[in-house]
Parts: sequence; structure tokens; C-alpha cells
Amino acid sequence: MPEQTQANELMTVREIAQALRVDSTTVRRWIKHQTLEAVSLPHVGKRQAYRIRLATLNKLLETPAIA
Repeated sequence: MPEQTQANELMTVREIAQALRVDSTTVRRWIKHQTLEAVSLPHVGKRQAYRIRLATLNKLLETPAIA
């Protein structure tokens, strides 16, 4: 698969949470506070559905931690 296509791959909130070893509520909080860029999906129900690009996750992981 070409690298550009992989970068545009969409991941669920749960997948991002597992990759970062945090709770899905934390990921949703980051999205709400615009710390993490996400795509909102149409939904019916209590929770908003989001998808996060793999490129966004990679960019977050490459950012140096604040000491």
C-alpha cells in the first residue's frame, strides 16, 4: 500500500487509545479540546463518532515530550 494511502487511513477512538495506552475517554477529551484532530461522523445516539487519521497519530508520536 502506498505511504500516502496509509497516512490517510482512518482509525477509531478505541484504536488510538490502545495505541497510546490511554482510556478512550482521554482521546475524546483531546478531540474536544482540539489537541487531537479528528473527523466527526454522522451519528444517532449519545456519543459522537470520530475517526482519526493515522498521519495525525504519527505526528503526535513524533512530537517531543515536554520535560
